[in-house]
Amino acid sequence: MKKTLVSILALLLILSTLIGCTSKNETPETPVEPPVNETPEETPEEPAKAKGSIILSTTTSTQDSGLLDFLLPIFTEDTGIDVKTVAVGTGKALQMGRDGEADVLLVHAKADELKFVEEGHGTERHDVMYNDFILVGPKDDPLELKVNFPNDIVEGLKAISAHGATFVSRGDDSGTHKKELELWKTADIEPEGEWYLSSGAGMGDVLKIANEKQGYAIADRGTYLSMRDNLDLDIVIEGDDNLFNQYGVIPVDPDKNDNINNEGAIEFMNWMISEKGQALIEEFGVEEYGQPLFIPNAE
Repeated sequence: MKKTLVSILALLLILSTLIGCTSKNETPETPVEPPVNETPEETPEEPAKAKGSIILSTTTSTQDSGLLDFLLPIFTEDTGIDVKTVAVGTGKALQMGRDGEADVLLVHAKADELKFVEEGHGTERHDVMYNDFILVGPKDDPLELKVNFPNDIVEGLKAISAHGATFVSRGDDSGTHKKELELWKTADIEPEGEWYLSSGAGMGDVLKIANEKQGYAIADRGTYLSMRDNLDLDIVIEGDDNLFNQYGVIPVDPDKNDNINNEGAIEFMNWMISEKGQALIEEFGVEEYGQPLFIPNAE
């Protein structure tokens, strides 16, 4: 009996020791801290128009000839500025400038461009390049303009009007259309009648219509050369001083609205009239057509 009691006491002592050790070795639970009310992040303000993009409003000839497809990737690579091109013809391009819908213009109606700057719509204007206008017509040249008036556009237009030969006009207030109307005025002719088609289209489309109708049209040399292989039209009159075609670049007045990217526009202008820009313009077209489509002449 005594031995049994001693054994029980010993067992209780051992159990008591084990329980104590277990309690000491237990890791106390980490108290859970109450959630902190985080202040919601503020939505960043809409950034101002980045230097990295500009809107270029230009005549269709710079687009249809392929010039801008050649120049703009190089400009973007050099400057990091992306260019969105709106090719609408000189008249509409100038109007976009007046309305503050473009950052910079590349157009070809010098008298209107100078007036645009004088009226405060543009900050400055620089000559960039030139080519010339030409009169194109059917390859068989039924009026024999190439023989009789190879370098006289006014006499050529008189012959077209007198014979009622199909003539396709831009009819869109573009630089080419302005030049055409100026030439009709010089010839003392009011073009009208079934023979005179006012298309309201760009240069490339006018050449396609003239090709389809086998009619005559005034075009810039660059666009014609870029499309020549797909046309049954030849140059019938060229080289007349009245057919000179100057292009200019104009940054739009930044005071028109807060969206005008004047810094990017100035950089585009400076690049176009720079030594590199001018060299690239002179290079364009030589490999494919054997001659430059535009002649650089920035001062």
